[in-house]
Amino acid sequence: MGNANFNMRVAAAGFAGLLSEVRACTLCAAHLPNPPRPVLRASPSASLMIVGQAPGRRVHESGIPWNDPSGDLLREWLRLDREAFYDERRIAIIPAGFCYPGTGESGDLPPRPECAPRWHPRLRARLPAIRLTLLVGGYAQAYYLGERRKKTIADTVRARGEYLPEFFPLPHPSPRNRLWLRKNAWFRREVLPELRRKVKACLRNE
Repeated sequence: MGNANFNMRVAAAGFAGLLSEVRACTLCAAHLPNPPRPVLRASPSASLMIVGQAPGRRVHESGIPWNDPSGDLLREWLRLDREAFYDERRIAIIPAGFCYPGTGESGDLPPRPECAPRWHPRLRARLPAIRLTLLVGGYAQAYYLGERRKKTIADTVRARGEYLPEFFPLPHPSPRNRLWLRKNAWFRREVLPELRRKVKACLRNE
């Protein structure tokens, strides 16, 4: 027991150091509209990982991931309150891009391409308890599924059985996707009950 506790303390200290390194990252500072402010939450004990796109302006200002209307809808999808959602001992929140990329003509710009290849492999290697990863939106799916993803997000979500038990693809819960959600009523009817069961089981069996 003593050795196990020691090893856990060493792992936690090493992970804290890695998080500090990520939060000090300036890799793509020249391409950002504001000084870098990487936003993520994680702990080596987390069993559920949520990979989104990149922080929006409101998240950049608060430093809290999914602290916006998109996060409100995601929490509704998952049936998690804010306290449970932000418990980093259980849930790791690691977007495809850690910093707010700025706004283009049709909304926020894509996550910076340098971010995920630089940091995700190192972070994921230090998260041994992850049992399920939610891939929220096309950029998260592109990075983790690569050529395995389908032509559209709808097709990828419909084919979620091909990626389970490791990954569960989801559309992005942005207010901009309300039309998609209305057109794809099967998502609420078929996908959300399964998602909630998977998340509940993942967090219950830590």
